[in-house]
Amino acid sequence: MATTNIMDMFEPGKVVRVCAPMVRYSKLAFRTLVRKYDCDICFTPMIIAADFMRSVKARDSEFTTNKADRPLIVQFAAKDAQALADSACVVAPFSDGVDLNCGCPQRWAMAEGYGACLINKPELVKDMVRHVRNQVDNPCYSVSIKIRIHKDIRKTVDLCQKVEAAGVSWVTVHGRTADERHQPVHYDAIKAIKDSLSIPVIANGDIKSSRDVESIHELTGVDGINAFDHKMTLQWTAVASFLYVEIGVLLILCLPFISAQRWQSIFRLNIWNKVAQFSNKLFLTMIIILIVLFLDAVREVRKYSGTERSKEGKLHPNMFDHLHMKLFRAQRNLYISGFSLFLWLVMRRVITLINQLATEAITSAALQAQCENANQAAKKYMEDNELLKQALHGGEGEKVSAEDNKVLKKEVEKLTEELKSSEDALRTSKLELEAVKRQADNLTKEYDRLLREHQELQNLHAASEEKKDK
Repeated sequence: MATTNIMDMFEPGKVVRVCAPMVRYSKLAFRTLVRKYDCDICFTPMIIAADFMRSVKARDSEFTTNKADRPLIVQFAAKDAQALADSACVVAPFSDGVDLNCGCPQRWAMAEGYGACLINKPELVKDMVRHVRNQVDNPCYSVSIKIRIHKDIRKTVDLCQKVEAAGVSWVTVHGRTADERHQPVHYDAIKAIKDSLSIPVIANGDIKSSRDVESIHELTGVDGINAFDHKMTLQWTAVASFLYVEIGVLLILCLPFISAQRWQSIFRLNIWNKVAQFSNKLFLTMIIILIVLFLDAVREVRKYSGTERSKEGKLHPNMFDHLHMKLFRAQRNLYISGFSLFLWLVMRRVITLINQLATEAITSAALQAQCENANQAAKKYMEDNELLKQALHGGEGEKVSAEDNKVLKKEVEKLTEELKSSEDALRTSKLELEAVKRQADNLTKEYDRLLREHQELQNLHAASEEKKDK
């Protein structure tokens, strides 16, 4: 493949738009997509140079490209000049430049000598840039670095001037210190660095729209803008948000002071009737999406937790830490997608049980009212029967004809049968009422179990976060 001279893209008055490297996101498919939206230069995700040279599997997994994927910068994390130079020689035929990551603030990276800790080692960074320059034969091949700033901006300017003397093509500056995460970007520091160098400078940090690109260019005078600086990919952010929504809905459905009949009346509002015709399709669609994401997370967990890889990790601690970081992210995604899928099924089941409980309660109330009416009618017939008996035994029996006696006997038999049917109905209603009570008790136990599982999941998630911080 022919190498594009990146330096020709930095023209006076023109802003170069750069898609920043994002963990697990800036793969070939994503780069192909962003190139359709006026992106001038794309970066690969950060690759550990030592692991890249050590393992063929790592090279095949971490770096993929094609003829249309140009111009392309491959970003490496390195702490050894020769490892970076060797990695650059491997990717040079398939890319237009390499970038040394001196700005990653993650604890694991800084603990291993990668990322933002390198801004305090200007001689090492200078040596790595010089090694790449001397060992890559292509003079048009760019060598750049991405840095964060020091609290004392003079140290950052000194670092940039040293790497400029070593032959660096350009510098990308994230306008925060290694300790800062979401604080405002120090654009004045980026401007100071730009004014002190004769090579192009690219700004990075809190650039979210075209308006930000224009305003930051006017503010700092930089030659390029590095955008898309996110930590968690879009789909997993959406799944995590969906998980929190599910938890909130389940907590509201489990509130004890809202009865099942009240929930049923809410479910029967007109707005829900309009949505009901799409509910099954929506339910199945979400099931499919969550299953696909869950299987993708399982694949990632299996990929970074194999027995062979663990043995290699014992021999090479740096690679082990890198794989451990990837395994943690894969496990995080596995938990998020798995819990979302589980709670989606639970929420559907809880709504169904609430509707069934409300229906049974209404049916039980109707049966109880029917039984009370039957009891009152039976009591009235019994009173009438007693009055008739008293009239017969009071001396008026001789006036009553045989036909009247037959009529009275039929009336008594009819009343007896009605009384018996009323007693049967009352017995049936009592049995149904007991069944409804048992179902309500089972539903209460199910609610309690779900709440306990939710607490356990929260504890597990908190433990995972603490493990990440450690």
